[in-house]
Amino acid sequence: GVSSAASDVYKRQVSSSFRRCIFPRLSRALATVIKVPSLAESITEGEVKSILNEGDFVAMDGPIASLETGKATVDIKSTVSGKIIKLHAKVGQTVLVGNDFAIIDETQVGSAKAAPAPAAAPTAAPAEAPKAPQPQEKKPEPKPQEQKVQAPAQEKKPIAPEPVSMKEPMPAVKFSREVRRVPMSRLRQTASKRLKESQNTYAMLTTFNECDMSELTKLRKKLGDDFFKTHNSRLGFMSAFVRASVMSLQKFPAINAVIDGKEIVFHDYVDMSIAVSGPKGLLVPVLRNCDSLGFAEVEKAISDLGARAKAEKIALEEMVGGTFTITNGGVFGSMLSTPIINIPQSAILGLHSIKNRPVCIGNKIEARPMMYLALSYDHRLVDGREAVLFLKNVKELIEDPRKILLDIQQISFFHHTTQLNLICLLYTSPSPRDQRGSRMPSSA
Repeated sequence: GVSSAASDVYKRQVSSSFRRCIFPRLSRALATVIKVPSLAESITEGEVKSILNEGDFVAMDGPIASLETGKATVDIKSTVSGKIIKLHAKVGQTVLVGNDFAIIDETQVGSAKAAPAPAAAPTAAPAEAPKAPQPQEKKPEPKPQEQKVQAPAQEKKPIAPEPVSMKEPMPAVKFSREVRRVPMSRLRQTASKRLKESQNTYAMLTTFNECDMSELTKLRKKLGDDFFKTHNSRLGFMSAFVRASVMSLQKFPAINAVIDGKEIVFHDYVDMSIAVSGPKGLLVPVLRNCDSLGFAEVEKAISDLGARAKAEKIALEEMVGGTFTITNGGVFGSMLSTPIINIPQSAILGLHSIKNRPVCIGNKIEARPMMYLALSYDHRLVDGREAVLFLKNVKELIEDPRKILLDIQQISFFHHTTQLNLICLLYTSPSPRDQRGSRMPSSA
């Protein structure tokens, strides 16, 4: 009996030690560590804006938290389904790329449907949920009866309550001298830093021109409906300016280049940065390989970028690597501006509002839809002549869109007159004569 009791004690000890040593390892093996993912080039940290709670369930590819970086808001997504058993960060904390962020237990996946509910919890104020039953408290009928009583009361008020109504707006019109301090978002901090860095780095200069939008406007009115039926996309002005800029950049490659130390880096491609407005500020996503895109592809891409910018779904990788920028302040009514170059590019084209203005056409004055164009450029790399001719080329292509469609570059006046002089010389120069004095046919 003693030996059997000792054996039972030994078995219990072995069993408990086995549970302490083996099961924790198994549980750790089934727990997945979620790390802060790589955000984008040159971005190493982000600030937690919203996050789920420990004990919440999350589905695979579901958001655990949202980080605000210097360029956009990014979600940290789970690579597995399970229960969050540990969080290494909280709202307002700055996390580094590659650090541990959360631990998820994969064994608990029974309530995976509960994942969307906590995801909405950080965004929706929890105090609004209990306010839902409040309309039930307003159900009693005496209140609408009181309103019916107030209706005749309002008929009696036109004489006496007028001074009361004059007194009510008085406290509402207050001149507050309070000072409020609001923390600057990471996106605003990065934007302000880069804008000031651009001013301090570049020898920035802006040249202007005006563009007659008559022909492009007529083209839109005439073929806009057919364009939409064919491509399921609206024909706007941006696609024409993108194509005109691409053709002009190919003609003046220095504007599409950058300074790197003591070298100049020329790009044989055009990645166009398009400034779009988002809920938290201006975003500048990039259209890759614009030199291979047509009107329809450009319009669809810009429409997609604008929609995703409003929904804050633009990835950080989409805002890196542009070689030239177009910003359109005309959508807000801007008449003229001096845009700031987007580092590390060397130039930026600014578009503005279209207004009817009197223009001399021959000997007549006509009202034409005109737009002011502005080109800010780095004078260290781009000469004034190149900048002015670039903007002039864009203007001439927009004023005659047929040249964009047919890919016809504007020929300079000097080159054109030189060709005419050569032709005149060929046809007016004396041809060699044969021995008999007769004129031989010209080989030309």
